[in-house]
Amino acid sequence: MQEIHLTNQKNNTCLRGSQFNYFFLLFFFSRLIFGTLYPAYYSYKAVKSKDIKEYVKWMMYWIIFALFTTAETFTDIFLCWFPFYYELKIAFVAWLLSPYTKGSSLLYRKFVHPTLSSKEKEIDDCLVQAKDRSYDALVHFGKRGLNVAATAAVMAASKVRVWVGVEALASHPHPLPTAATVWRGRYSGGRDPIADFDHASRSPITSHTGAPWDKDP
Repeated sequence: MQEIHLTNQKNNTCLRGSQFNYFFLLFFFSRLIFGTLYPAYYSYKAVKSKDIKEYVKWMMYWIIFALFTTAETFTDIFLCWFPFYYELKIAFVAWLLSPYTKGSSLLYRKFVHPTLSSKEKEIDDCLVQAKDRSYDALVHFGKRGLNVAATAAVMAASKVRVWVGVEALASHPHPLPTAATVWRGRYSGGRDPIADFDHASRSPITSHTGAPWDKDP
C-alpha cells in the first residue's frame, strides 16, 4: 500500500510539473505574440499615419505593459505556485489589449497618470541625481581601470625584459670576460700584482744600474 501511495504521489507531481510547463509556454508565446509583436506593429502604423488618437492609445498601453513586466519579475518568484497564475496573466494581457475593455487606457487614466503627475518633480530630481552619480562613478571606475591597465602593462614589460635577458645569456655560453676575470687570469700563476706595479713604476736607470749609495758596502 505504501508503494502504491508513493507511486500515485510521484505521478501527481509529474502531472503538476507538466501542467506548469504547458501553461508557462502558453503564457510565454501569448505575451510574445499578442502582448509585444501585435502592439508593436500597430504602434508603427500609428506613427506612420500620424494619428494622434492611436498614438496616445498605444503609448498608454506600453506604459502599462512596462509596469506589468516589472511587477511580474517579482511575482514570478513568489507567486508562481499560485493556482491559475499563468492563466490569470494571459487573461490580464488580453484585457489590456481588448478594444472593448480598454484595460490599458483605464489603468493609465485612473491610476498611473494621477500618481505620476503628483510625483513627477520628485522622480525628475531622483533621475537627475542618479544620472550625475552614475557619471561620476563611471569616471572614477574608468580612471581606476586605466591605472590598473597601465600597471599591468608595466609589469608585463618588465617580465618580458627579464625573460629576454635570460634567453640572451642562455644563447651565449661563453660570455665576454670582465675586468675581474682578466685580473684573476693574469695573476693566477703566482705572480704578484704589487711587484709588477712597483717594477713598472721604477725608472730604467735605477732599476738596472742603481745609485752608488744604494749598493751594499
